[in-house]
Amino acid sequence: MRLGLADVYNPSMLPTLRPGDRLLLGHGARVRPGHVIVVRHPLQQDLLIVKRAAERRSGGWWVEGDNPLVTNDSREFGVVPDALVVARALLRLRLPLRHQRSPLSVLAWLPTAVLPLAARSRRLRAR
Repeated sequence: MRLGLADVYNPSMLPTLRPGDRLLLGHGARVRPGHVIVVRHPLQQDLLIVKRAAERRSGGWWVEGDNPLVTNDSREFGVVPDALVVARALLRLRLPLRHQRSPLSVLAWLPTAVLPLAARSRRLRAR
C-alpha cells in the first residue's frame, strides 16, 4: 500500500473533517462501508473529493458527506465507479489553530491532533 497526503477544503464532511485538516491516505487500501475515501468526482474527474463510502451498489460506491446540508455527493451524481476511487483515508491530522500558542491551548489541542478514521456505520436517509 502506498501512502499519501490530502488537504480538506470544504465543509461536506463536518463534523468528522473540517477545512484545513490533512488526511493520511492509503492508496490501494481496501474500502468497506463506513470508510472515508477520496474519489474523483464522476462529473469532473480532475476534482478529488472526500466522502464516506455509504454502501456498495451495482457499479460502484454510494458516497455521502457527513454534513447533511451539503449535497455534493451521490445524491447529486449517483454511484461512483470503482475506477474513480483514489484512496482510503487512514488518519486525520489536525494542525493547531493560529491562536493556539499558549501551553494550555496546545495541551487542549494535542488529543485532537491525530484521529484514526475507522469505519463508521451510517444509516442511509430515505429518498
